[in-house]
Amino acid sequence: MKPSPSSDSLTGRELATQPDCWRRAAEAAASAAGLPRPGERVAVTGCGTSWFMAQSYAALREAAGQGATDAFAASEFPLTRTYDRVVAITRSGTTTEVLRLLDAVRAPTLAITADPKTPVMDAADEVAVLDWADEESVVQTRFATTALAYLRTAVEGMDPVVAAAADAEWALADPLPAAALEAEQWTFLGSGWTYGLAQEAALKMREAAGAWTESYPAMEYRHGPVAIAAPGRVVWGFGTLPEGLPADVTRTGATLTPTDTTRDPMAHLVRAQRLAVAVAESRGLNPDTPRNLTRSVVLGE
Repeated sequence: MKPSPSSDSLTGRELATQPDCWRRAAEAAASAAGLPRPGERVAVTGCGTSWFMAQSYAALREAAGQGATDAFAASEFPLTRTYDRVVAITRSGTTTEVLRLLDAVRAPTLAITADPKTPVMDAADEVAVLDWADEESVVQTRFATTALAYLRTAVEGMDPVVAAAADAEWALADPLPAAALEAEQWTFLGSGWTYGLAQEAALKMREAAGAWTESYPAMEYRHGPVAIAAPGRVVWGFGTLPEGLPADVTRTGATLTPTDTTRDPMAHLVRAQRLAVAVAESRGLNPDTPRNLTRSVVLGE
């Protein structure tokens, strides 16, 4: 059965609010305190989706010449390294690994969260509360991208984020590719800051639809992973793919999902979120309540 590109699920309704959330994040960040300053050595951390947003921000900030910027899963943070500032992204404000890390680091800390009534408010030196982007769904969509929009504004200013929001409105209305809706396997590719987006797109498919998905830096795809490409499978790129790679994908019989490179890559993540919801529903799954997952991972003592 061909999935519908539209959805009445909670996840579907929440992801549709992203353009307005991003615009509000850009306004908030333009006058915010506690954001990394140019020249600072910064580490960004989170878990799951938040870690992938950290990867994208780190790549953006360093590429913009604002200073060395690393991204780590909170559980793998190297406490032996020295940073001028640590940024933690945590929707719930209760994730065990993030709270433990904030307690352990010596650098000034900034937490970005959706809930002002959680332990992270006391654990971090500075807190940015993006409560208008909070979610009921277990699967993160709008909070994660809003946090990235907030951080991105500090790097690029408001204009690119406002433009991305306009492109996200296109992404919410643009029909999803039939081949992507009907595929048996999906591989997402990115480069630089869009690699984090590719990672997140794959995670959304796994979480919401229980799907077989993978993600790689675009140039690495030919170093082994291309072996899984075949008819009935899809390769989805974020941004311009390396020269020669589209032809390599076509030769395998896999479908290369066209990417409108005039649109902001964050808008294409919105399309991937919609794809995850649509595929989940086609499989009789509820994207709001993915298997084996909870809204926050809180570990026992």
